Amino acid sequence: MKIVVIGTGYVGLPHAAVLSEYGHEVHAYDIDETRIAAYQSGEAGNIERYVNEPGLADIVAENVNRYLFFTTDVTGVVEETDVFFLCINTPPNRDGSTDMSYYLNAIHHLGNLLAQRHNKQRVVLVNKSTVPIGTARLLESVMREHGVENFGVASNPEFLAQGNAVEGSRRPDRIVIGADTLEDMEILRRLYSQFVNHVRIRYLETTPETAEAIKYVSNTLLLTYISFWNGVGGRLAEAIPNIRMEDLKVGVTADARISTWGSYVSNGAGGSCFGKDIQSLIYQLNHAGRPTDLLRAVYNINEYQKIYLIDRAIHEAHFNFNQKKVALLGLSFKKRTNDMRDSAALRVAESLLSRGVATIQAYDPLAMDEARRNWFNPEKNYLYERITYHDSAVEAIEGTDALYISTDWEEFRGLARTIRTTVKPPYLVIDGRRMLPDFENLVAAGYDYLPVGGLLMRGRSNSSEAYSENDQAIPAIDELPQQVPA
Repeated sequence: MKIVVIGTGYVGLPHAAVLSEYGHEVHAYDIDETRIAAYQSGEAGNIERYVNEPGLADIVAENVNRYLFFTTDVTGVVEETDVFFLCINTPPNRDGSTDMSYYLNAIHHLGNLLAQRHNKQRVVLVNKSTVPIGTARLLESVMREHGVENFGVASNPEFLAQGNAVEGSRRPDRIVIGADTLEDMEILRRLYSQFVNHVRIRYLETTPETAEAIKYVSNTLLLTYISFWNGVGGRLAEAIPNIRMEDLKVGVTADARISTWGSYVSNGAGGSCFGKDIQSLIYQLNHAGRPTDLLRAVYNINEYQKIYLIDRAIHEAHFNFNQKKVALLGLSFKKRTNDMRDSAALRVAESLLSRGVATIQAYDPLAMDEARRNWFNPEKNYLYERITYHDSAVEAIEGTDALYISTDWEEFRGLARTIRTTVKPPYLVIDGRRMLPDFENLVAAGYDYLPVGGLLMRGRSNSSEAYSENDQAIPAIDELPQQVPA
């Protein structure tokens, strides 16, 4: 089949690449000329500057100019195209609603082109990105406004986990198709023929609105799991001695009715989906006149979790961050990606800077270029100029007073020995991912260890000017400012 994918970011590029791998003729379109040139080169270094996913650059290199084509002008490929996939950025507005400006610009441009095509064969326009419920009807309305003939609209949401997007595209757990007509369903069945009637993959055909809702409810439920374990399991283990977090997790999830996914504690979930989608769902339900108390609590718990360990360091460890040097390890929102969108590290850095740290010494295996882009803000240079960028964890830790681990990169699991040979106590290790299995050795050597989902562990040497007496209680969640706009 002939496919056009509009938008080549974290959704569009993996989708286009894997479709080309199955032998479809795929044209990937983007308005960013530099990005398209990087993909067209087929070189891993160029591709991974924009989307860094294991195995993705190999697929692009193998199929570019064979089954996969990149372009900044979609005009020449409109004729005889079977399916257009819309993989367009839909960021949140300040009120929690979805910014549809990029999407609207794209579909109006597409409507103009489709109205002028000579070949009037059936074409299906598919929303792949997460868009508000009802967007398929909006897409249909815009096409009719431009006089497009013989078209259908559909919703086919993506459920990819970043860091596993290629494998998730090749072997998805489900394919959800929302369309109105049998004709459009049959076109998409042909596109996804290898997944229809698969023994393991759920292939679901439903209405466009149901497909749109499935994505929102799925992401919101996943974030609910994370917030529950952070807000209940983690809080118990942080407050009551002799509760083993890992044993608690195993014992609770032994019940087949309880999901094992999300049964961990962390310094909050980030990424482009969870926070944006739950805010959008809250906004949509508010406008429908329905209560959103549960969703607000889930969102607020997750947002506070991103800075919660800093509050614990101040109130429990009596650590004074003013004029201290802090190593921040892990900047991407999760391992195996360079994506920093809504990363906990962004909130950690902002909180540390606002508390007067002299320097943040930052390191991430993949996200250093992305970090420089995120933290280059001419209006806030007086803050962000205090961030320095380093080529290794050892280099970032050298000369610091405290360490904050924010992302679960595997290389951080062996840091206990590195810490002992690089800095001397008194020293505070804040572990937002429970990455140090041998933390007892650190504590025995005099280092203070503050893990998420665990009690503060004092080292032998913990009296220093780095620590100040402060017996204030950590604010309760209902005392915090509400994060979700009304």
